[in-house]
Amino acid sequence: MKKDIPIRKVEDLVVAVVPRMEHEEDHEDFWDTYLINLKAEPIYSVIVNSAGYGELDGEQRRTTTLRYFWEKIEPMSAVKIEPVPISVLRLANEYWISFSFHNYLYDKKYVFVPGSLEEIHFTEIPLLARKGVMIR
Repeated sequence: MKKDIPIRKVEDLVVAVVPRMEHEEDHEDFWDTYLINLKAEPIYSVIVNSAGYGELDGEQRRTTTLRYFWEKIEPMSAVKIEPVPISVLRLANEYWISFSFHNYLYDKKYVFVPGSLEEIHFTEIPLLARKGVMIR
C-alpha cells in the first residue's frame, strides 16, 4: 500500500543559477544552472527535467521541457545542467531531479520563482566559488 512506501528527504543536493563571468562567452546574454552533489558518495542515474513557465510581457509562456541524464555524479562535485537565456529568468524556472542513492530512488522539484534570481538574493555557491542563487 501507499502508506508502506517510505518517503525519504533529498539532502545535500543543490541546484544553483549563476551569472556568467565577464570573460566567458555570451556573459551578457546567459546565466548557467548547476547541479551540485554535496554528499560524501556519488549519486547515480540522475535525470533532470527543466522548464520555464509564467507570464511574460502580458502573455502566458512556457518553454520547451528539456531533459538531461548523468549516469553518475561524483561526491562533492558540480555539473552544468544548462545555459539559461536572461529573457527566461523572468519566468519561473523549474528543475525536477530524480536520482538513485543507496538503492533508493529520490526526486525533488526545485523552482526559482520570478524575481528570485536577483542580486539581492545572491549567496556564495559551494564548490563553484561564485555568487548566485541556490536551492537546497
